[in-house]
Amino acid sequence: MTADGYSPTTTNATAPRGEWAAPVSEGAVRASLSVPGSKSLTNRELILAAIADGPGMLHSPLHSDDSARMIDALRALGVGIEAVPNSGSFGPDLMVTPVAPFRGGTEIDCGQAGTVMRFVAGLAGLAGGEVVLTAHESALHRPMGAMITALREVGVDIDDGGRWALPFAVRGHGHVRGGEVEIDASASSQFVSGLLLAAPRFDVGLRLRHVGAKLPSIPHIDMTIEALGHRGIHVEQPAPGEWLVPAGPVRAKDVTIEPDLSNAAPFLAAAMLTGGSVSVAGWPLHSTQPGALLTDILTEMGGRASRRGGSLTVTAGESVVGVDLDLSAAGELAPTLFGLAAFADAPTTLYGIGHIRGHETDRIAALVGNLRALGGEAEELEDGIRIVPRPLTGGVWRAHHDHRLATTGALIGLRVPGVVVDDIGTTAKTMPQFAHLWQRMLDGSSTHAGS
Repeated sequence: MTADGYSPTTTNATAPRGEWAAPVSEGAVRASLSVPGSKSLTNRELILAAIADGPGMLHSPLHSDDSARMIDALRALGVGIEAVPNSGSFGPDLMVTPVAPFRGGTEIDCGQAGTVMRFVAGLAGLAGGEVVLTAHESALHRPMGAMITALREVGVDIDDGGRWALPFAVRGHGHVRGGEVEIDASASSQFVSGLLLAAPRFDVGLRLRHVGAKLPSIPHIDMTIEALGHRGIHVEQPAPGEWLVPAGPVRAKDVTIEPDLSNAAPFLAAAMLTGGSVSVAGWPLHSTQPGALLTDILTEMGGRASRRGGSLTVTAGESVVGVDLDLSAAGELAPTLFGLAAFADAPTTLYGIGHIRGHETDRIAALVGNLRALGGEAEELEDGIRIVPRPLTGGVWRAHHDHRLATTGALIGLRVPGVVVDDIGTTAKTMPQFAHLWQRMLDGSSTHAGS
């Protein structure tokens, strides 16, 4: 915890560390719950608040390892970020006071946060001095070469020692020229978002064009464009895969962060695996989060989704249905859907997710390896995974430093006695309360914020 009282786990529970015996469901799960704020929205809004034309408040932001890394990074650049108490149970609001130019002569540890390494790299050229970006050793493999190339083309001075990866130094000159640039963002849509978020502060704005294979996670780019639009920056899209961002002031405003819909996925899936019903409060009517696709996806897989009183409820059908799913727009849902598919009535193929090999771990290889270790059958495909349901036995489920791998182990453990997640603490990356909320869901108690 910092001197101002900020902590990523200032909540009603913190993440346990180490091995965790996944609890088995003794019957149909029936629960209502709230989940903390969206990581993707929190870190985008922190960036925009840091370059805005005045102070602004973020209400109901996520407090997790990833958001703490972003806060630390922006503070290192001289941005003022103050915790403001509120009545919620997932941590304080945040008052953000921007600064210009950003402070140089600093080092930023991105941890395992892809949003920090990709978004802050775009801002570092605006600093008045050198900014060194590094990361946890388990995240140094994450793709950065395309981002480094694009930033150099718009005038950012980067010394990466020829590695095309973290760590690298940005020699900030207080401004970035901007202009036209092409980028192959097929490895991560965060490359596009990182450039779009910084572009209003470039001298001449930015004209960005994606070249290469299919662009993944387009909803995350839509999220970035929408966030910029709410602050007065209109992003034009002259053609698919092309964006035009004008230079101009980013409007200061107070923003309320939506719940993280992808973090809600394991809880909704739990209803389908146990023959029960789970409601998540505060589900938005409209959202650019990839998790918004869950209503259609879980319905296709045999569940029933309904809305009432601001909540989304998923109720189990007669069985989990094996399907073929294109998840190119929502690769972050793949681990949860993989867990569901292991208990389906027929094989399932998840495709369009080759890019998730470059996340916290190679998610495709890790999911397949974990399921096989429990006696299951799954096959790596060039662009996805095929899962063939088989009886499973207990054993160790390896998280591989990946929060979504850990929650998938918990999901499978609902139906398979003896599943042990080797490090449930990895869930602190985006949801420190996961183990606590999971147990309360199984206990059948209401887990709404404030309870």
